[in-house]
Amino acid sequence: MKGNDRLYPSIFNPRYISLSQLRDKTIKKTKELTSPNKNLLLVDFGCGDMPYREVIEPMVGKYLGVDLEMNPKAEHHIDFDSKTTLPEGYADIVLSNQVLEHVDTPSGYLKEALRILKPGGSLLISTHGYWFYHPTPNDYWRWTSTGLRKIIETEGFEIQSFSGIMGLSASGLQLFQDGIYVKLPKFIRPLFAMVMQTFIALFNKINTQEQRDRDGAIYLIVARKPL
Repeated sequence: MKGNDRLYPSIFNPRYISLSQLRDKTIKKTKELTSPNKNLLLVDFGCGDMPYREVIEPMVGKYLGVDLEMNPKAEHHIDFDSKTTLPEGYADIVLSNQVLEHVDTPSGYLKEALRILKPGGSLLISTHGYWFYHPTPNDYWRWTSTGLRKIIETEGFEIQSFSGIMGLSASGLQLFQDGIYVKLPKFIRPLFAMVMQTFIALFNKINTQEQRDRDGAIYLIVARKPL
């Protein structure tokens, strides 16, 4: 889709590495969750522009975008308390793509995700560890890996997989880039971003996946609602 930077980021995008890796890991995990059954119901909870919809929708039986009233693309609207009017046990999969840092109460959001999932259903959720401030419309939270595990498990989920994207060195370079980027003339920014993203890709190789899982810019988790 033209203009979909989340799905098709340019090498000149200042978040090229993080967007590319998050996209690839999200789609891979979705394929794993849907491969046994293509007739599942997926709720994109806090859907925004639904950047992955064109890829994910063919993998499921129904794709439902849920978001605030201000988002005309959403098919089901919620208020800032994250509560839906969807029935309990409605969805097979809840997709939460870079939403948790923006919600008023993460625990309330996770409780609602658990409620609308069927027993045995899956939550595929990503959110930030190290990242800059980006309100859409608000930006409240950042997590350590252990803190994120704790809040997800406390609300009743069983974590199946936990993966970090961009390790400590790469995350530090990303923050360094973002601190300078907005100060540069606009015509220089794309070239600067390309150079920095190349270095970020190289420095990301310094850390093992185990280290990225502990200290990451983004965490991607698959969690299950108990039967």
